Amino acid sequence: MFKLDQVIKKISFPLLAILLCFSFTSCQNSKDTTDTKDNKEVIETEKADDAKSDEKEVTETDKEANKEDQDKEDTNEEAKIMGDCCAQISKEIFVSADYLKDVFDGKKDVKDYVIAEVTWGEDDASPDYLKNHIPGAIHINTDSVEEGPVWNLKSDDEIVKSILNYGIDKDTTVFLYGPDSGVARVALAYLIEGVENIKIINGGIKAWMDKGYETESKANKAVAKTDFKGEYPAHPELLVSLDQAIKDIEDKDENKQYITTRTYEEYIGETSGYTYIPKAGELPGAIYGHDEADYKNADGTYISYDDMVEMLKKEGVKLSKEMIFYCGTGWRAAIPVLKFYERGTNVKLFDGGWNEWQMHDELPVQLGDPKTDVKMTTVGELSNDKAKKE
Repeated sequence: MFKLDQVIKKISFPLLAILLCFSFTSCQNSKDTTDTKDNKEVIETEKADDAKSDEKEVTETDKEANKEDQDKEDTNEEAKIMGDCCAQISKEIFVSADYLKDVFDGKKDVKDYVIAEVTWGEDDASPDYLKNHIPGAIHINTDSVEEGPVWNLKSDDEIVKSILNYGIDKDTTVFLYGPDSGVARVALAYLIEGVENIKIINGGIKAWMDKGYETESKANKAVAKTDFKGEYPAHPELLVSLDQAIKDIEDKDENKQYITTRTYEEYIGETSGYTYIPKAGELPGAIYGHDEADYKNADGTYISYDDMVEMLKKEGVKLSKEMIFYCGTGWRAAIPVLKFYERGTNVKLFDGGWNEWQMHDELPVQLGDPKTDVKMTTVGELSNDKAKKE
């Protein structure tokens, strides 16, 4: 007889076992899936952290590399400009008294040359010319290249005409000397127009006489020339106009530096430094570039190129940037411009300097030393009592 309860009892145990087995397997699979999911999340998190860490390391490395590259670029540029033991003077301007004596003695192949003492005024206004000058030297008046009231350089035609009147053309080797930076002023003016062989006797008449070389006192007159033998100006790029200076200051051009070669008292706005300039101050952002006296040794010769560079770098001048020098009216600034030009450096002169800047009431002005305490104002707000006392 078929007994249903026995059949159910026989089936129940195997079924229960199957169900239990299935349940265990499902739980195990669920656990495995959860573990796998958790592991995956952990792995992804670790990967993300690693990526962030790598990115940070790369960023820091890039920053360091970029800084090193910039440092190398600045160092390389400065090494190129500084003219250390391996650098060469590309266009010799400053020469010794011995150099000129060798020309006199026929030891140097210089045929067409003119020697000139340079001062303001005519020869009778010179402190030295009618007492002692180098044999054959003529006298050059600084007024031949500039005029007031701004005292900017004259027109190219006027300067070239005066050059010809002094017996000079573009191929003439010109030996200049004088007691102050007026000689650098004239040398730079001649260079801009295109006189190709400009020389400044380092140390002037003192260096010449210290060597025991002969002098004379009689006035010499130039034999004028009529043909400059070339187009002019040859180097207009050496000059910066007032409009360009205003634009550079307004734009805060980081690649340009305006460097003022004036006394510290002029730099901080205590005095204009000139009897005919009533206001005192500097262009905004101007770097102190030292006065003429700091460019000379005790014996009157100019300091070395490397010493000049070291002096300027201490004030914050970057040789890897464009250097624009200025002073009151362009005399003193001509010294570093010529020294850097010798080395083929990108250097310019803001011809108008402080004199032209202070003629415009709306222009901004820096007063004080930016390293300690500086005040910004405008020309119109400045007092008119800062002229140098006579």
